[in-house]
Amino acid sequence: MNSSKLWTLFAASAFFCGHLQAHPLQAEPINHAFVYTFDQFHIPEDPDESLVNGGLLLLAELNCTTCHAVPKSWEERLKPKPGPDLTAVGSRLDPDTLWLMIRSPQNRKKGTQMPGLFAGAEGDDEKVEALVEYLSSLKQPQPKVPAGDVERGKDLYHKVGCVACHEPAKDVRPPKVAADAEVEKPGNASVPIALADAYDFNALSHFLHDPLSVRPSGRMPDMRLSAQQASDIAAYLHVGRVAEKATARAALKTPKQGIEKGRELFRTMNCVACHKMGSGGQANVPVLGDIPIVSPLFSTSRNQLAEMKKPLKDLAQDQGCLAEKQPSGTPRFDLNALEKRAIKLALALIQKEDAPKLTAQEKVDWQLTRLNCYACHDRDGKGGPEDPRAQYFGVNDSTAESLGQLGNLPPNLDKVGRKLTHGWFGKILWGQDGSVRPYMDTRMPSFGREQTEMLISWLNEADALEKPFQIDVSGLAKHHRAELGRQLLGAKGLACVSCHGLKDRKSLGPPVIRLTHTAERLQPEYFKELLLNPQVTQPGTVMPPMFIGRKNADKDIESIWTYLREIEGQPLPEGLMSSADFELKPTAEKRVIIFRSFIEGVGTHAIGVGFPGGLNAAFDAKTSRWAILWKGRFLDAMSNYQDRSMPPIKPLGTDIKPMPVSASERTFSGYTLGKDGIPTFRYLENGQQIEDTLRPVKGGFEHIIISNGKETKEVLSW
Repeated sequence: MNSSKLWTLFAASAFFCGHLQAHPLQAEPINHAFVYTFDQFHIPEDPDESLVNGGLLLLAELNCTTCHAVPKSWEERLKPKPGPDLTAVGSRLDPDTLWLMIRSPQNRKKGTQMPGLFAGAEGDDEKVEALVEYLSSLKQPQPKVPAGDVERGKDLYHKVGCVACHEPAKDVRPPKVAADAEVEKPGNASVPIALADAYDFNALSHFLHDPLSVRPSGRMPDMRLSAQQASDIAAYLHVGRVAEKATARAALKTPKQGIEKGRELFRTMNCVACHKMGSGGQANVPVLGDIPIVSPLFSTSRNQLAEMKKPLKDLAQDQGCLAEKQPSGTPRFDLNALEKRAIKLALALIQKEDAPKLTAQEKVDWQLTRLNCYACHDRDGKGGPEDPRAQYFGVNDSTAESLGQLGNLPPNLDKVGRKLTHGWFGKILWGQDGSVRPYMDTRMPSFGREQTEMLISWLNEADALEKPFQIDVSGLAKHHRAELGRQLLGAKGLACVSCHGLKDRKSLGPPVIRLTHTAERLQPEYFKELLLNPQVTQPGTVMPPMFIGRKNADKDIESIWTYLREIEGQPLPEGLMSSADFELKPTAEKRVIIFRSFIEGVGTHAIGVGFPGGLNAAFDAKTSRWAILWKGRFLDAMSNYQDRSMPPIKPLGTDIKPMPVSASERTFSGYTLGKDGIPTFRYLENGQQIEDTLRPVKGGFEHIIISNGKETKEVLSW
């Protein structure tokens, strides 16, 4: 090889190695069982009375209570989380990775919460191999995923919120950090993602798209990624991937042990205490070929599992996983000194007294701590992203920069229990379309319904006011007029549209929360509380106190609420609307539009009918006849909303065809709608009941008249 080619190869290799060294997978390893919120909120200098809560957190998050029974009063507080679902683990991890993970979890995945159960005692090699054979047999087909793009994945990883828990890459500069400034490194350790390089690309993409199907505990939440976005991040996490081979396994040359033996070991070693088979924790019998496998594993009842547990309160504080030198066969978590101290304090508390009854606020704090919601949110002065991580949280709208941290950081959770409605909580926590901050790159993940539903009632109770604000939302009072509320929101009123957008319209200035779903999203009492004193209700908000000292504040707020509740049928406030907003456009989805108004060429009792496809007509209810037909665009309703005198509106289309005036006397008696939305007008003519319908046909309308049971038809074309 000539020197030129050799230098090119060397340069490329150096670049590639540098890129890998900057990658999130190269984060500094953690040499103890890692629980993010324990490390985040506890240090060796903590007094015992503070650290004991950290010990309770470890007992719960490390799933100690799956194998150790606790006094009844402590059961709910220390309820274990579900471990990864292993139904299709053989489709995600290859046999070598399974062997390394089972043989020594802390060596394969630094910081893992999975305990090691094998210390190299006689027979361990055969047991590990048997478990590998069994778990490797658990497979399910996985559909092919889109090809991923590394650069897009790198961008997404650092934007959507992954770095709130995981390591940022060293070669990514946060958006607000100057080019010549040093990027601050996170002080808190990062949740390890060391198995990302073990999954093949297809499996990793599926996992990122739907992590709750594999990890129902929600500790790896669903980031609401599209299939393409999941593949892009998978491609980024696979940069330079080299799947680790279990060379020790190959050297041991352990004979095949058989799937049946592995399955039985999985049960007798109590792996079933943490790992369930099948979504939702329901037993899913695996299949070999076409033959279902029946095993004691899948018939072990909860009562049998409970009987296998050793009481936690009887544990000595220097034995088992807490011992300085762990005996063979005991679970090995590789706890550090602070974790051992915290757990010993928690054990002493459990042995000494019943669990204290928690307030609603304490329950909220406990669950937010377990789910690590504090990585993104703060509540009552606790939590929120540390600055070195927060610097990666950006905006996609430059005008949002003026909002400061309100623009790019997830919202404070103070008072949220009296702020949001139950339905909107559901949209945010596990549903769809709950985001009201489109300018923010970071996403609200889903932790799963089972892990979050209880938070709603706890938050409602914790944040309730002893004396709630009073607001009349009946819509019955004289001032409950949507038009009054619309005027107050508009540019010539209180100018709320300067900051707030509505529907598909951006605000006139910096983008804050759009008001479209306000009545669906906010509890009306909180809405009034916020408007009356925004700085007290939501400290740090940029919202001005528009209603302090305002004589008609109560009535004005109720008028605004009425407008926002009826927003779908109301015109936009002044400053956001344009003439195009009032054009009525029949579409295939909306079918036929019927609009009563003053229409030029028809009169004061006109009923306009717009059909999809560009045919329109207007019926005069005063003379009971079709007055005009036209083609193209339908009607512009703006003057109906803006001008109190309501002058006649003109058809927007072309080829207007006046219809003949009837010589007979007619009395209008209403109309009915068919299943297709087409109206049939009814009137009396010379004492006879007439049904009169127009239906679009090629070239014009089919005019159908039914009189005394007799039907006549003619085609109207022009």
